[in-house]
Amino acid sequence: MQRGIGDRLFHTANVAFLAIVAIVTAFPLYYVFIISFTEPTEYLSKTIIWFPEKWSLESYLYLMSNSSFVRSIGVSGFLALAGTICSLVVTASFAYSLSRKRFVGRKWILFFVLFTILFSPGIIPNYMLVRNLGLIDNIWALILPVLSSGWYVVLMKGFFDNIPESLDEAAAIDGCNDVSAWFLIILPLSMPAMATFGLFYAVEYWNSYFSALLYLNDYKKWPIQVLLQNMLTENPLAEADPLRQPPPAQMLKMAAVVITTLPILFIYPFLQKHFAKGVMVGSVKG
Repeated sequence: MQRGIGDRLFHTANVAFLAIVAIVTAFPLYYVFIISFTEPTEYLSKTIIWFPEKWSLESYLYLMSNSSFVRSIGVSGFLALAGTICSLVVTASFAYSLSRKRFVGRKWILFFVLFTILFSPGIIPNYMLVRNLGLIDNIWALILPVLSSGWYVVLMKGFFDNIPESLDEAAAIDGCNDVSAWFLIILPLSMPAMATFGLFYAVEYWNSYFSALLYLNDYKKWPIQVLLQNMLTENPLAEADPLRQPPPAQMLKMAAVVITTLPILFIYPFLQKHFAKGVMVGSVKG
């Protein structure tokens, strides 16, 4: 069907508007990227750089030679890996139990799960809990208090609702107990949901910031986000080499932002195909 002049003008205006929005959104990311790879002398000699004449890895080499920065990346990596695994085990097991009708008291437990979504205890009770558990200045303080999410439990329960209980009965006939049926049958079928929520948990643990400020006093245990915030507020890197001339502080900040962002950007494309199947099914059936 041929479109009229008004439709064509409206379509052109939409394309132009969205193109402008895309450019405005992408330019800060582009600027951060090119500044992090710019030669320090060029950065100091120019007011603004649209494209570097000479590329340099000086900022990245300086950051990766700093023990505090490398240690913070290791802390964030441990949080993302260990925290994601622990959270997936707890969330998936809990959600699967709530999805089985033979589970006694599941409606009351589901009610309390929904209650936690609506009402949060707040900062002070959480801090008192962490302190009473003896987790102050302990990296596990960033994992155990947020081991599971009521919202994720509800969504994942919706996914497990689509797996018929007849599979459990067939597994029981073949000699499987509940644990073996979970690992051998249910878990392989739930890979889309596990991949999706695993990515959500990994992003949350990698971006741990506020809880680290509350519970970690030792800078050697800071995750990368806290160290990055410390750099952005003009504080120098701890344990810097006094014999090595650092690049400009702004370049170090840009390089730190790129390094902090890259791991999640690399993970997303591999798990993106699971998003629709893993999340939409749970959200519809939950």
